[in-house]
Amino acid sequence: MNNESIIKGRGAQFNTSNRFEQQVYGRDHVEAIDEWELPDQPTQYIEQEAKSLVNKVDSPDVGMFYSMNPYQGCEHGCVYCYARNSHEYWGYSAGLDFERKVVVKRNAAELLRKFLMKKDWECKPLSLSGNTDCYQPAEQRFRLTRRLLEVCNEFNQPVGIITKNAYVLKDRDLLTKMASRNLVSVLVSVTSFDEDLRRVMEPRTTTASQRIRIIRDLSDAGVRTGVMLGPMIPGLNDHELPSILEAAADAGAKFSAYTFIRLNGAVKLLFHDWLYKHFPDKGDKVWHLIEDGHGGQVNDSRFGVRMRGEGPMAEMIRQQFKKFSAIYGLNEERWELDTTQFRHPGQQLKLF
Repeated sequence: MNNESIIKGRGAQFNTSNRFEQQVYGRDHVEAIDEWELPDQPTQYIEQEAKSLVNKVDSPDVGMFYSMNPYQGCEHGCVYCYARNSHEYWGYSAGLDFERKVVVKRNAAELLRKFLMKKDWECKPLSLSGNTDCYQPAEQRFRLTRRLLEVCNEFNQPVGIITKNAYVLKDRDLLTKMASRNLVSVLVSVTSFDEDLRRVMEPRTTTASQRIRIIRDLSDAGVRTGVMLGPMIPGLNDHELPSILEAAADAGAKFSAYTFIRLNGAVKLLFHDWLYKHFPDKGDKVWHLIEDGHGGQVNDSRFGVRMRGEGPMAEMIRQQFKKFSAIYGLNEERWELDTTQFRHPGQQLKLF
């Protein structure tokens, strides 16, 4: 591994330009050091009064109807994260800014309550989060996710959670209550049991063993849990697919999902830089395998293809996922969150 000029504790190693900005500033000379480039720059939380929270999801690839994200940007720093590009809408970079400048929607719970009070809301499951992790380190300070769950519990609004942070266990009491009414499920993201890989690929996340513990503890508490293998990166972590599924199933997971890596927008530049800095010996192999999964490119925007890839490598991963999910008893039953219990606070449930 080449440790020269690597910023430890961060996935991205530089700030890519923002495609929405007409003017860009940067470092003209290698020896120059600007404040915004300091490697030990702390995370900045930018509190805002947001105008909206719940977003309709039009993509058929992600398995959700509506999503809500209390935080934009994510300190976890996963270098492959597709959500990085969305940070450009806020005027920031998809690179280091995404990890260092986290937008906090401090009025998230109020916005959700206002949304659920709409007379024309036909209850469908909401997803926490469809973009950035709702239990990232910022949650320990602001507790916005907890407040959103409290609103959902009050309205009997079903919600699906996806996270890779063990802080979700702090809300086990509330999740258990909602699970008893079939109003919540938790999908835990696990990408690798290789700690050397995790530390550089997902630098501020909890270990895979801790994520398996999330599945076990929530399953034991009666919360329906699953495992997300995302993304599978050929030449880096795809060989771990069977062992991850086995460990998750042993811990009580009932369902599983996966994605094949795609490097959209600025993520292509960030991942390429990261790959060759951390794994120079296998960089070419991994890069070409990713291209093999997207028709010679590293990204594909077509619905139905972009999250699964195509070609021999992508097909092999798909077949392995299908095979080992079946072997370990995952995805055996058809199951959905219950939308029939939704009500406004104080409203009596209809009796049939």
